[in-house]
Amino acid sequence: MKKVYFLQTCDTCRRILKEINLDGFEKHEIKANPLTVFQLEEMYSYTSSYETLFNKRAKKYKAMGLKNEVITEDDYRQLILEEYTFLKRPVFLVENDIFIGNSKKEIDRLKEKIG
Repeated sequence: MKKVYFLQTCDTCRRILKEINLDGFEKHEIKANPLTVFQLEEMYSYTSSYETLFNKRAKKYKAMGLKNEVITEDDYRQLILEEYTFLKRPVFLVENDIFIGNSKKEIDRLKEKIG
């Protein structure tokens, strides 16, 4: 199983997708096709943390004043389901592994996994 969740309007996502061999990947653009509960739960099954999947650098995070709030795992889950910008991206699911975000370390780990 190979899946990638990304945002087409994100320059960083587009750059990373160009670097990766996407043959055999199921591609899911999260703005046009919002995440389902099932898809988010699948990601959660790899991390056991919605916070790990949450993008704290999103403009809405600051605009909504969430930085100063105490946010529970249930809150993170609900926010990600309600607003696509709160998913840290891109997210790659490859076999039994997950790769979250755009850090060089994470992308290098992904490239090593898929060869």
